Amino acid sequence: MTMNLLTGAGVRAHHSVIDVGCGSLRIGRLLIPYLNIGNYIGVEPNKWLVYDGIRYETGKDLINMKRPNLIFADSIAHAHLHDIDYAIAQSIFSHTSRTLFAQWLHELSAALAPTGCLLGTVITSEQDSGEEGWVYPGCVTFSLQTIQSLATDAGFTLHQLNHWHPRQTWFCFAKSECDTSFIKDGTVQWHPNHA
Repeated sequence: MTMNLLTGAGVRAHHSVIDVGCGSLRIGRLLIPYLNIGNYIGVEPNKWLVYDGIRYETGKDLINMKRPNLIFADSIAHAHLHDIDYAIAQSIFSHTSRTLFAQWLHELSAALAPTGCLLGTVITSEQDSGEEGWVYPGCVTFSLQTIQSLATDAGFTLHQLNHWHPRQTWFCFAKSECDTSFIKDGTVQWHPNHA
C-alpha cells in the first residue's frame, strides 16, 4: 500500500525519503534496497524497534551496503536535513496531539525541498479529539478544517487522496513547487514526470 503510493507519487531510486516513525522498518525494508545509498532517512525514538527491524527484516548486510540515515529521536529539528524529496508518515498523525501534528508539519516543511511533499495518514472526523502529547495505543482524530489549517500554517498545499487505507485517510502535503500532476480527482496515478 505505502510503497505503491510512494512510487505512484514519483519516488525513484535517486530520491531521498524521510520515514517518520520508521519503527521496525515496515516500509524501510522495501525502501532501503530500492533507494540509492544513503537516501533513506528513518526517524524513530525507540532504538529497539529499529534494531528488531534490522535483525528480522533487512539484515545487517543490507544496512552496511545501503547506509541509511537512522535518527533516534522524536524530532528532526536538529538533524540538519535540507532539500529532501519526499516524506512518509503512515499512522503517525493518528497518535499525535494537534501540537505535535503541527510541530511535525513545520519540521518536515523545513526539511523538504521546494519540490517535495509529505504523504501522510490522518483519521478524519467532524471534530478534533483534543488529547495532548503522544497518544498510543489509542488514536486521535482531526477535522478536515484543522488539517487544512495546520498544512497551510506549515507552508503546504493540502490534497486529500483516495488511496486505500484500512482505517485512515491519505493526504499529500505539497510544498510550493511540488508537481502534483500524479493526483487526478484525488486518485494517485503513475507520476508522468518520473517514469
